[in-house]
Amino acid sequence: MDENLDQIQQQTQENLELLQMFPWLTLLIFTLPLILVARSKVYPSLVYVVALFLPALLSISIIFKPDMLLPAIILDLVIFAVAGFDLFTTPSAASLTAERIHQKVASLAKSTTIKFQLTNNGRRTFNVTMVDDIPEDFEVNLATFSSKIAPDETLEFEYQVTPHQRGNFPMYCLYVRVRSSFGFWKRHLILPFKSELHVYPDLKQLSHYALLARTNRLALLGVRRTRKVGQDNEFERLREYTRDDHYKNINWRSSARHNKLIVKDYQTSQSQRIIFLVDCGRMMTNESDGMSFVDHALNSTLMLSHVALSQGDSVGLICFSDKVHCFVPPRSGTGHMNQLLHACFNQFPRMVESRYDEAFLYLANRCNKRAMVVLITNVVDEVNSQQVVQYMQTVSKRHLPVSVMMRDHEIYKEAEQTESLFNAAAAAQILNWRHDVLNTLSHQGVFSLDVMPEDLTAPLINQYLEIKARHLL
Repeated sequence: MDENLDQIQQQTQENLELLQMFPWLTLLIFTLPLILVARSKVYPSLVYVVALFLPALLSISIIFKPDMLLPAIILDLVIFAVAGFDLFTTPSAASLTAERIHQKVASLAKSTTIKFQLTNNGRRTFNVTMVDDIPEDFEVNLATFSSKIAPDETLEFEYQVTPHQRGNFPMYCLYVRVRSSFGFWKRHLILPFKSELHVYPDLKQLSHYALLARTNRLALLGVRRTRKVGQDNEFERLREYTRDDHYKNINWRSSARHNKLIVKDYQTSQSQRIIFLVDCGRMMTNESDGMSFVDHALNSTLMLSHVALSQGDSVGLICFSDKVHCFVPPRSGTGHMNQLLHACFNQFPRMVESRYDEAFLYLANRCNKRAMVVLITNVVDEVNSQQVVQYMQTVSKRHLPVSVMMRDHEIYKEAEQTESLFNAAAAAQILNWRHDVLNTLSHQGVFSLDVMPEDLTAPLINQYLEIKARHLL
């Protein structure tokens, strides 16, 4: 028995000396299997690495006790055998199926829920770690999911995403990492399942406005109740009395019949036109509250469009930069809202100089009837401001112009800081010049708004309601 053991040790020693003569052969023996399994996206886990430390520590003891060579080799072979057997228990891509469930439409800067289901079609229970194919411009509250899945079991996970850019965002697959039975190996799988998420300007504000309008609480949005000059005598409906209603509108006969106060609603003049000119040039690439100026402009545009369409007016849209990018002819009806949404959801600011002459020429050739023309832009230099003043003055001969100037937070911060007086003076000069431009527009009969981008919606609606109340269209 001892002679056989000595022969085995002697033969092993000779083999080791052979490997020492050819070190590249030793490297090839250990790395070739790993390269082969890596082609199937299977990689050793931390458990396998820790297990290999045991024979490594045992090999160090050979320096002090040569008899430990054989146990070290046997332990190596046992670990390799267990790892080889464990390799065949690694789940394949065919054993898993995935499905993603979500609404096709989402609102900009508003959270939406995405669900996905993972089904185990195999015969073993194993641990999975999942990451969905989330676009870069999305903010996600929980990106990685880990769980144990049994045979024929379906796991369902959900998470919230907040898109920060409009457009069409495809999601192609689900990234899954699975572990073998003993945990020696892990495999990275890509489960294909394509779906698309269309991110539109803020749609939830429309339903929020409709809810507040039905309950007569629009003051929560900053929308003022405008006193009408004159009276629109066309009766629309009867409804319950609210605190903001005038007592002269109470219908006493209906109130006595229903045993509660009932008021009359009257229609305002309808079939009027609003045309938005949204600047998508380089000055609208600035950001405020995490969104570009164009995003804020489109959100406010859609909000006012919803209000105008609900009152029977027609709404049109022109988006431009160095050229006209889209044109939606003014039409009425609530169904026209879908055309406005599809026209503006893929409009982005461009690093080009805005051509106001192109936009106003396009408007003059296609819109001959009197309309309320709303220009939403941002100017910080005399060249663009002179163009805005000139073309708004020209368009006032036929239409009712409304100029909306976006404020830049950075300029106001520089004007208020005291660390650099030169920067503060330069910023203050820009603000004074901007104030002069707004005064010039007002003297020429142009309604002007100078607001922060995130606060644009309520003043724009108030301006529209004031114009309607004063019968200026």
